[in-house]
Amino acid sequence: MSAEARYRRIAADIHARIRAGEWAPGDPLPSRSTMAAQYGVHEQTVRLAYVLLRQTGILDGEQRRGVYVAHAPAMRTLTDPDASWPFGAETTDTTSCRATDDLAARLSVPVGVSLHREIVECMDPGGRSAMLVTSWWRGRRQPHASFVVEVGVQPIDEAEARSLGMLVDAAAYRLVRTRLDAAGRPTETADLVLPMDRWLIRLSGMA
Repeated sequence: MSAEARYRRIAADIHARIRAGEWAPGDPLPSRSTMAAQYGVHEQTVRLAYVLLRQTGILDGEQRRGVYVAHAPAMRTLTDPDASWPFGAETTDTTSCRATDDLAARLSVPVGVSLHREIVECMDPGGRSAMLVTSWWRGRRQPHASFVVEVGVQPIDEAEARSLGMLVDAAAYRLVRTRLDAAGRPTETADLVLPMDRWLIRLSGMA
């Protein structure tokens, strides 16, 4: 097993132990030397596992002063998946791409046609990533008259995990939002990825 696989496996196991109640929010975790003895690895491997868990918001604190289980982030409720984000946001990608079979179907365009792509990371008031929005459209961005949305749950990939501060393959809500013009033609489609530990979904009054 590679060194990276080893510390990721340990991080996943520590996360599972936290979920099982072995340590509660605010509880300090054992020292690196203690955990290294438990897992039969070098202290550096445990340090990397702790760093990963801090990056993903599961642990808090400082390495030299000890780490502890982070308190759960405040839950937010999404009621309008088309509303403007009221807090800080950062655009992380504006590259173009080719329409896949899925995107072509969503936008009613030929497979392989060039699309604009935009990835926006939406932050909560505390500066923590709360939602990731990837949008695609053809040509010039057009205003829309309505939208449709499909809600599902899927594991996140490595890039999404890095942006959201989560572990790879963690479950997240994935909303597929397609904006429509006045004639009902799609003008833009987007994937909204929302961590399940930070969001409730409550949609009502939608066509």
